[in-house]
Amino acid sequence: MQAKDNKMEHIGKIVAYLILAINAFFVGTLILSAYSPYLNPKLNPLSSGLGLAFPLFLILSYQQDTEQPPSSLFFLLVMYIEKYIEKPRHIEFQILADKYGNTIHLGERDCSIQRNHQKLVEESPSPALNDELRKRMGDTAVAVAKAVNYENAGTVEFLLDKNDNYYFMEVNTRIQVEHGITELVTGVDLIKEQIKIAAGESLGIKQEDVRIHGAAMEIRINAENPEKNFAPNPGTIKNIHIPGGNGVRIDTAVYSGYTIPPFYDSMIMKVMTYANDRKTVIEKMRSVLGEIIIEGVTTNTDFMYDICQNEKFIKGDVSTDFIPEEYPQVCKK
Repeated sequence: MQAKDNKMEHIGKIVAYLILAINAFFVGTLILSAYSPYLNPKLNPLSSGLGLAFPLFLILSYQQDTEQPPSSLFFLLVMYIEKYIEKPRHIEFQILADKYGNTIHLGERDCSIQRNHQKLVEESPSPALNDELRKRMGDTAVAVAKAVNYENAGTVEFLLDKNDNYYFMEVNTRIQVEHGITELVTGVDLIKEQIKIAAGESLGIKQEDVRIHGAAMEIRINAENPEKNFAPNPGTIKNIHIPGGNGVRIDTAVYSGYTIPPFYDSMIMKVMTYANDRKTVIEKMRSVLGEIIIEGVTTNTDFMYDICQNEKFIKGDVSTDFIPEEYPQVCKK
């Protein structure tokens, strides 16, 4: 925030938050009709805020319980239809936009590996995108932001199907957990740029100045038990060892003696690695995960190490169904 004439300037204007109400219906329809013929129809309450996360579930729940359709859970009866995308990749583009109409993207992050519809692994660039598709999706992300006069750092999110058709999901009007890997591959300090935007400064970087160098990956270390459907495991950390090294960035606030409360998200550490290529990034990630020691609480560290050895993961052959398909034993209810 910025003090100005005894008032506070919020990072992220009010218009940014209005996107949460209009993006999936109005912006998605208007923008993607110009950039992609593949709109995403599904039955969903316009006011639900659920976006595209549970398309099949909502359709089935409506069919199975016609006395209480999804709209009865919310305050509007307006419904819109979206398409169910089978085994998509989750691709998001980092954007920056100032109040002078300057908007850029800083490449994509592939967030396809998820559990319970929450991200576990993010990487940049995505192994699924070529230069032509990256440009089309990046241009669409910028167009979405400009259509609503967006002003802030943010993320435009898409689903990508097996035929390289992409579908608009939502705009996250904030800095995201995984922003660090974009910083690693672009050299741009996103937090600094966000604060400068809030202070009324214009972007100091143009689209043609953005360059992606090398590859980066982030793995979220959570205090949870993968063998119990990733149930949270709060408690006190008795001993911890956090490794480091060239091309390693670890963001955390925990320490030996720290008590993880049960009231918040279970993530306790973000492990990021950077190298010239994806293969080296994965090798470095395995090395780092193998050195992490967290005693006193159960974490997903060993499970994430196993993922880094999975042949499909190493090949980049993943979707949002990767964990249920490759590790069905951990997804039992």
